[in-house]
Amino acid sequence: MARVSQAHLDARRRQILDGASVCFARNGFHATSMQDVLKEVDLSAGAVYRYFSGKEELIAAIVGEVLGQVREAFEEEARHIPPPPPDILVSSVLGRTLAAREALTVDGRPAFPRLVVQVWTETLRNDELSAILREGYAGVREAWARIVVAYQDAGMMRSDVAPDHVARTMIAAVLGFIAQQSLFGPAPVEVLRDGLRALMSVSPPLSDA
Repeated sequence: MARVSQAHLDARRRQILDGASVCFARNGFHATSMQDVLKEVDLSAGAVYRYFSGKEELIAAIVGEVLGQVREAFEEEARHIPPPPPDILVSSVLGRTLAAREALTVDGRPAFPRLVVQVWTETLRNDELSAILREGYAGVREAWARIVVAYQDAGMMRSDVAPDHVARTMIAAVLGFIAQQSLFGPAPVEVLRDGLRALMSVSPPLSDA
């Protein structure tokens, strides 16, 4: 029997993850069955279960992959001395994250923002998924905190604010932007970039004295 290449195995796993992502984004986690996933990816049960034992393992893999990619992107930027300013950095990383999944759509709209909202909902009842999300979130926060320290060391950012506070705020901006896309429709990452740029330009009003 011919040996299956690693490239083939990786491509099949990617096919399953992408199909499951579309299903979860379309109908939510609980309303999606493994039969729905099998139909979406056009594979047999045996082919899919070779990679994933069920819905829980699928959603965990999807979440872990996304958070891992985001963390790695921020860690890469943190190695630059100094890192790009927040408006450029955030729009670059988010743009890459969205572009990597732009082919996944539900009713002609990007599936990824809807999937993010579905994951948030599921974490309220799924302790295992909640733990994966907390771990991934902590990794992204740590990467962002290192970036803030680099800003402060370079004199680009005031030093009297805790790096973790800035990290949480930037993550909140990104997550809020993704949630808006899910609720109100797609928007280019330049919207977030320009908004951050404007906020960064705020300075105290001149004294009347």
